[in-house]
Amino acid sequence: MNLESNKKRAFGGLNLFLSYLKVERGASGNTLDAYQIDIRQLIVFLNETAHSFSDKNWSWAEVSSNDIKEYIDNLARNRYSVSTKARKIASMSSFFKFLYDENEIQSDPCEHISTPKLSRSLPSTLSEQEIDALFDAIRGTKADDYRDRAMFELMYASGIRVSELISCDIDSIDLNQNLIRVIGKGSKERILPIHSVASKLLNEYIIHGRPDQEIDTSGQALFLNKNGKRLTRQGFWLILNRRSLKAGLTREVNPHLLRHSFATHLLKGGAPLRHVQELLGHSDISTTQIYTHLSNDHLKKEYNKAHPRS
Repeated sequence: MNLESNKKRAFGGLNLFLSYLKVERGASGNTLDAYQIDIRQLIVFLNETAHSFSDKNWSWAEVSSNDIKEYIDNLARNRYSVSTKARKIASMSSFFKFLYDENEIQSDPCEHISTPKLSRSLPSTLSEQEIDALFDAIRGTKADDYRDRAMFELMYASGIRVSELISCDIDSIDLNQNLIRVIGKGSKERILPIHSVASKLLNEYIIHGRPDQEIDTSGQALFLNKNGKRLTRQGFWLILNRRSLKAGLTREVNPHLLRHSFATHLLKGGAPLRHVQELLGHSDISTTQIYTHLSNDHLKKEYNKAHPRS
């Protein structure tokens, strides 16, 4: 049994997942610690019990639904509290869904596993004033100024994930029709409209900014870093963090905050929930419905301010 080699492969997948949670989802330190503990426990269990883990060519793709069921049975035998067991199963399900969406595995062993329902916290959003402050703070005519204005405006105009943003190529956008083609989770393609301001800033970046960043090996990547390579998730997060500090925003701004803000502001403006679902690329409308709570809160506040008897 090549246990150390197996562990390296296992923890490689875990590290990718933790990086995604931190950079794209803006997960807190406590949340990251909880996920890490839960997935490490799963790795230990599989190394000790699952036959496939004794294979030197093991990968996460070898984990079966039966392995998952045995792990859940083991949690029950260890008499964890209902909430702790629910969290561990939810962590595992999120992990395998991430691996599947990233094409690290061809099927999700948790797909037909019943996941206990956990209470979902409402996503944080930026106010429209904070959005304006962030965008207005990006001035100048350097290549990264053109790039950052275009990136942020595109994310807020379309609600795309940062992973979708950095995967865009030059031919992913149609500036004549104000459309962008993105490849989302599960390699699903969707065509999204973008408003004229975002289209204008993208055009300015392609003409005035990107040529100064481009090198021979840049290829068709739309957004480039200072070395002329395709921008990474981590790189985008660092740029957004730096720009938000310069804009005077007093809280940490993560990439998913722009996506949350896009969805919430659309619903506040009267967009149908089903349309927002399609724009976000949610396969299940229940995922999108969490934003209605935010728009309803806004509606209640406006009602209480406006109603003469409130």
